[in-house]
Amino acid sequence: MEDHNNETAPAFAGALPPKVTGIGGIFFVSDNPQATREWYANHLGLETNDWGASFTSRSADNPDEVTSLQWSPFPKGSDYFAPSAKEFMINYRVQNIEGLVSQLAASGVTILDSITSYDYGKFVHILDADGNKLELWEPA
Repeated sequence: MEDHNNETAPAFAGALPPKVTGIGGIFFVSDNPQATREWYANHLGLETNDWGASFTSRSADNPDEVTSLQWSPFPKGSDYFAPSAKEFMINYRVQNIEGLVSQLAASGVTILDSITSYDYGKFVHILDADGNKLELWEPA
């Protein structure tokens, strides 16, 4: 196991340290995503839409900050999880996505795509040590 202490971490002048700050989403394969969303709505009270359900909360360290977690079933056969063979993907909420991707690439982590920006944030996909596809999201 490698020792990753703060003394060897590069400085990011004026920027937040690149790191995960929470879970941004849980995505999984379903034989019938519509029926799955309906089941969760009817039996567990989730307020669902075509993308799943969103859970909002406040940050314990910064109560003015509202965060969210997206829960989404994907259709069986979706290539969204590729190249991972797993039927799930976790989205991690991050800060300083550019700095984090730079650190990960320097450490030899597989970066699957370029950082993509949308109105609701920036995204990039990586593989963990077990070959699981992970989504990194920096909210806008």
